[in-house]
Amino acid sequence: MPCPMCKKEPDAKYRPFCSKRCADLDLGKWLTGSYAIPAADTDEEDGISSDVIPSESNLH
Repeated sequence: MPCPMCKKEPDAKYRPFCSKRCADLDLGKWLTGSYAIPAADTDEEDGISSDVIPSESNLH
């Protein structure tokens, strides 16, 4: 499997990268937020359905 950053042959010391430089570049991308896991927007972000939460009209 080639280095994910530059596609060179990996070095066992820095596996899966070929060098400390490529490993540091990858870490920098994680730390700056360049890598992100896509998330789907949902109406129920907290997992609580709307029928469990009382509406304002039911509170009076």
